[in-house]
Amino acid sequence: MANADPCRDFVKDVKRIIIKVGTAVVTRQDGRLAVGKLGALCEQIKELNILGYEVILVSSGAVGLGRQRLRYRKLIQSSFADLQKPQVELDGKACAAVGQSSLMATYDDLFSQLDVTSAQLLVTDNDFRDQDFRKQLSETVRSLLALKVIPIFNENDAVSTRKAPYEDSSGIFWDNDSLSALLALELKADLLILLSDVDGLYNGPPSDPLSKLIHTYIKEKHQNEITFGDKSRVGRGGMTAKVKASVHAADAGIPVIITSGNAAENLTKILQGQRIGTLFHKDAHTWVPSKEVDVREMAVAARDCSRRLQAVSSEERKQILLNIADALQSREKEIRIENEADVVAAQEAGYEKSLVARLVLKSEKIVGLANNIRIIANMEDPIGRVLKRTELAEGLILEKTSSPLGVLLIIFESRPDALVQIASLAIRSGNGLLLKGGKEANRSNAILHKVITEAIPDTVGSKLIGLVTSRAEIPELLKLDDVIDLVIPRGSNKLVSDIKSSTKIPVLGHADGICHVYVDKSANLEMAKQIVLDAKTDYPSGCNAMETLLVHKDLVEKGWLNSISDDLRSEGVTLYGGPKASSLLNVPLARSLHHEYCSLACTLEIVDDVYAAIHHINLYGSAHTDSIVTEDHEVADVFLRQVDSAAVFHNASTRFSDGARFGLGAEVGISTSRIHARGPVGVDGLLTTRWLLKGSGQVVDGDKTVTYTHKDLTT
Repeated sequence: MANADPCRDFVKDVKRIIIKVGTAVVTRQDGRLAVGKLGALCEQIKELNILGYEVILVSSGAVGLGRQRLRYRKLIQSSFADLQKPQVELDGKACAAVGQSSLMATYDDLFSQLDVTSAQLLVTDNDFRDQDFRKQLSETVRSLLALKVIPIFNENDAVSTRKAPYEDSSGIFWDNDSLSALLALELKADLLILLSDVDGLYNGPPSDPLSKLIHTYIKEKHQNEITFGDKSRVGRGGMTAKVKASVHAADAGIPVIITSGNAAENLTKILQGQRIGTLFHKDAHTWVPSKEVDVREMAVAARDCSRRLQAVSSEERKQILLNIADALQSREKEIRIENEADVVAAQEAGYEKSLVARLVLKSEKIVGLANNIRIIANMEDPIGRVLKRTELAEGLILEKTSSPLGVLLIIFESRPDALVQIASLAIRSGNGLLLKGGKEANRSNAILHKVITEAIPDTVGSKLIGLVTSRAEIPELLKLDDVIDLVIPRGSNKLVSDIKSSTKIPVLGHADGICHVYVDKSANLEMAKQIVLDAKTDYPSGCNAMETLLVHKDLVEKGWLNSISDDLRSEGVTLYGGPKASSLLNVPLARSLHHEYCSLACTLEIVDDVYAAIHHINLYGSAHTDSIVTEDHEVADVFLRQVDSAAVFHNASTRFSDGARFGLGAEVGISTSRIHARGPVGVDGLLTTRWLLKGSGQVVDGDKTVTYTHKDLTT
């Protein structure tokens, strides 16, 4: 998922990068080298090297590594009597000398395995007092970079004349953070990256869920509101040192990013312009970050409004939806003007025709959306339904009731009508809602959001539904597992997969819509033809469109496979074959039997019987929707029982797998999950349960006075 930030466009001009690695990144809690993390870092640096970037590394860790090795050496050489004596702290300079050789040996070994050469450069602050040294340093680094060698800098702590960090006020640098900033200026770097053990700079303790990551540091705004904690658990600097070094370099015109050295591919993501970590930039104050949407505040506001929505009567919630339906129709002209602007922009940008088609909001679609909202409004109130009522003991009644989930985050692509469907379902089910649509529908989403929220009364609050306009905010939203209760992605396989791997919040959805139609030997062949053509051509980009046609082997001999192939081609469908069908039909072999085309294309394959069809579907399908066409009801029953998909049909097109067609009024998406909701998700899929216990003074007291009856009172 790309999260490009326009404030980070400067990375397009970056060539020379200095990367500083902190001790907390290169070592584990026990002081030993974190070889796995170092290896991953070296691999990223190699990739940057290949891409033409000039990479200079500043690495801490020598003192900590040396201390660990010397402690171990002292331990194995000590007698029991020695261990009873007070332990003297090891000399830091000795630790640095021992650790430096081990640190560089590790870097050399890791880089050598990647066919990359590295070089060691040890410096002290006194070195930089010499102008000839500075000149020679620049020339040496220039030569190394020209040879694609990675220079690795470290302060030579073993011979440093400074007494302690920051005590020597005349020092030119005080730690490896300030050294990296000095080198960035001295070597004319285009970017400085400080790798830490946290994601960046926070406005509070990183462990506090209420703390917010500061994406862009504004000195005037942030310098007085940040309280720094202790220094690094192992190094000399910590976040205070990093911020001082970053401000110094940024003021001199070199952008700086503080981010985690533990996250995979962070370096690559930074150079793609993604919003990773905390950025320091001399022009940051001109980017007006104060107007950025605070996604936590938006989520909390949605939660608060949802609780007010739950408190109003069922009739009031119904009326809100009816008002929204009327507003959509009365403001149709306004909506279509904005929508047409999106469509024109998408066409000019060269988007695929299928995507442009999903963008369009015609008059009949707006009417249909309004009518679907009215259907949802007139449904039985889903909140507070008693699902089960049990007498636990005399006078002690337990009720299991339906309840809203809380706050939903829906991330969807292309289709602005999805915004309307999702909003109406959220209101009916009493949930707060955060919406992030695709940029290709920005104007359509904005006007629809405006129309809907203006129809919500002040007693509930228009912040019930928040519209997120920047994709860069998505990573921050996905961290809000203390406020957001469910994420529902609607879009490409990549979108869904990326979201699932990026959050602790439960995710409901499907990554693929690989739907099958199996035509059995006993099928009514004319019916089968109509079902197959509808399933493939009615809406090819839909997730419920047929992607694979399975045909019983007997129908090959009868000529039906050739016949349906011709029919599909006449409708513009490009055919691919499985291992059996490819050679028989003389069509290209499908690149995978687990493939979603989302277009006028499909895979054909031949199977021996219904059991072979079931095996194929369960092996290569996506558990979305699959259909059998047969007149043999025993075969149909086997298929319906054994195909492990969210929706399984008999003698019907897969295109019926849809919330509106199921009578749900609309859907927030289709789930292939086996937990919570499955299939098209309507109002019921946005509910959870609560237990209400009504007693008359009972106490447990070791169960001595309670006689349990557990009588089912559900009617």
